[in-house]
Amino acid sequence: QVQLVESGGGLVQAGDSLRLSCAASGRSFGGYNMGWFRQAPGKEREFVARIYGSGGSGGTTSYAGSMKGRSAISRDNAKNMVYLHIDSLEPSDTAVYYCAATNSFPATHAQEYNYWGQGTQVTVSS
Repeated sequence: QVQLVESGGGLVQAGDSLRLSCAASGRSFGGYNMGWFRQAPGKEREFVARIYGSGGSGGTTSYAGSMKGRSAISRDNAKNMVYLHIDSLEPSDTAVYYCAATNSFPATHAQEYNYWGQGTQVTVSS
């Protein structure tokens, strides 16, 4: 099992940058594919970014279209951490951001993930 705790959310202004962190506990963290998702009020949870673990092509990333070019997902297996850096934040980025873990591929859909954190709120003011 994997336990996940997100941090780094808050209130920011449009155009700002933000780095979200996800601390994982449990065994074999390095083998898990890790993803970030977000859910805005009244909307479904949507994929943001994914990074493969050692079971896939370790370190291979994938991004939602709206996040390409202004976000970066990374991981530090020695520290059991996953990060999501977002630049040029927009009010439409306002959502609760979730970290998740799975052994499935391609790991770009919420239903593939077994383990979820509690989420961290990001609010972008205009």
